[in-house]
Amino acid sequence: MNDLKGCRIEFHILQSFPVTCLNRDDVGAPKSAVVGGVPRARVSSQCWKRQVRLQLQQLGVKTALRTKQVAEVLKRACVEAGAAEEQANTFSEAFANTLVDDTLLFFSESEARAVAEAALSGNFSVEAAIKKNTLTAEFKKIHKKYFHPAEDGLDIALFGRMVAQAPELNVAAAASFAHAISTHRADSEVEFFTALDDDPMGIISQGSAHMGSLEFNSATYYRYVSLDLGQLACTLEGCGLARAVSAFVKALYLAVPSARQTTQTGLHLWDYARVLIRRGQGMQVSFDTPVRSQNGYLAPSIAALDAAIARQEKQAGSLYGKEAGFTFGRADAEISIDELAEGLAAFVRPFEEKA
Repeated sequence: MNDLKGCRIEFHILQSFPVTCLNRDDVGAPKSAVVGGVPRARVSSQCWKRQVRLQLQQLGVKTALRTKQVAEVLKRACVEAGAAEEQANTFSEAFANTLVDDTLLFFSESEARAVAEAALSGNFSVEAAIKKNTLTAEFKKIHKKYFHPAEDGLDIALFGRMVAQAPELNVAAAASFAHAISTHRADSEVEFFTALDDDPMGIISQGSAHMGSLEFNSATYYRYVSLDLGQLACTLEGCGLARAVSAFVKALYLAVPSARQTTQTGLHLWDYARVLIRRGQGMQVSFDTPVRSQNGYLAPSIAALDAAIARQEKQAGSLYGKEAGFTFGRADAEISIDELAEGLAAFVRPFEEKA
């Protein structure tokens, strides 16, 4: 596993969407940012990470729960372990209060089972698990010992976990997502719409029953995602590393933000991607200079991305640390997402076998 320390997979993705509002702000408008002095369309990193989690589930990967309802999850586990309803309720409420403040917590089923089984030996005594409003050292060890992210918490290994009230349970994230931005200037437009009443009683003689407006845009987005293989191998303890990489790549490919998909469907997948296995500092592309074109933005965005990566490699010299590279969406040498996923999994498989 140590052989992967400092090694990462970098995804430089270009993805075009037509009329959409993929990620809304607090007033329902498409999120935006000013980059290089011009407005750009933006999709937040959190938005795309959630969709990757959901796609992992669709691909059959067992993920953890991200919830404030830790007490309910633990209560079910305690009842299954043999606790009476009242015992389970008292213990789980007290236990959850030591972990959850006002945030969502990643919590796996294996952790819940381990805690419940440990509590069984003490007849679900709160005092045996909690001292001075914090978990006892014994229960912190149990919680950590039976954490199996390769089994039912790959999303915790990928996206990390912070437990402010029990730092021993923190997990460093292996995946880093930048906010997706358009490679070009993108201004929001307004759609005015009306809705007509079927008027079964014949009351309305003419005109609409409702009027409204929605903002939208269209853009070619640049997405940068980095997967720290050393951190992922450490969290998974070498177990299922190749399988995890393959699942992540496929989920990343399929994940599309869900906002307004029934009214402004935007289900376009990757157009183009440069995928690099490198050692050392991550390097994203800024697109500080917006792409300008009268004939579509994708082709010049591809050219700008390739030029920027080539320049980074030349400037970084021996520090670039490139181990391997793949180009997805190249017309003269097309590869499928299955071939890309297997190529990346094949790179880490030997390290998995050493673990």
